[in-house]
Amino acid sequence: MKLKLSQKLLLRYYTAQLKAIALVSPKKAAEKAFALFCTPYSGRTVKTIPEIFSKAEAISFRSQDLNIHGFRFRPSESNGKKVLILHGFSSNAYKFDKYINPLLKDGFEIVLFDAPGHGRSEGKMINALIYKKVILAAEKKFGPFDGIMGHSLGGLAGSLAFEELPNHEKRRLALVAPATETTTAIDNFFRMVTLDDKTRQAFMQLITDIGNKDVHYYSVSRVIKQLDSPVLWVHDKQDTICPYKDVKPLLKLNLPHVRFMITEQLGHSRIYKDAAVCREIVGFFKLLH
Repeated sequence: MKLKLSQKLLLRYYTAQLKAIALVSPKKAAEKAFALFCTPYSGRTVKTIPEIFSKAEAISFRSQDLNIHGFRFRPSESNGKKVLILHGFSSNAYKFDKYINPLLKDGFEIVLFDAPGHGRSEGKMINALIYKKVILAAEKKFGPFDGIMGHSLGGLAGSLAFEELPNHEKRRLALVAPATETTTAIDNFFRMVTLDDKTRQAFMQLITDIGNKDVHYYSVSRVIKQLDSPVLWVHDKQDTICPYKDVKPLLKLNLPHVRFMITEQLGHSRIYKDAAVCREIVGFFKLLH
């Protein structure tokens, strides 16, 4: 994962602070580290808003005492199906503009929103548990969603929410470079902040205390193995954020309900913008008819 110079300087500053706190209290350092882990690192400003969003209905709803803002697109001729699109960490709903017209053309209603701490929504932090709760709130107000598409953290949170939805066997889940294993994200984070084992242990315990489930619950692999719904999983071999190595064990299982589309040279952020990937996902949802 490549960081900008400003991000590197901030990371050094926070790392020095965390190490100083850890000398006194590993638990307190873990709490501060977790807050940093859950804080988006890019700003909220969107330089250019895709024109298609001028045709959207602005929507809002409440979740965890936060105002969540998003968009709804209604087709001129509805097929009666709804699709929810979920962005990743330090991203926003606007980035998925290429999916709007193809889905509308096929009669889908589309809902997108900015996750807490992102875009126009309130909040300062995001993690899979917070995101999952927002998705379930959106399902309650704007669903039921027949198809859910998630990129990166949106793929993880979408999977966690998906397994709790009723009649999920009648729905479809599209994952694009999902954050497959939270343990991998934590490993990467601790390599950057270089905190000691006691702080890491306190960090892992904090995750368990917050959600009443240990870190292995936050796993796309775990969810996918238990589902009976059609799943499309798109991943790039050169993804350095959500590494392909985490996907390999699933490929070997030959799960009958999961179809993989493995790409090369698209990385983590360009993959969902790729025209072939977009066509594959839209075609996958068209089978909901």
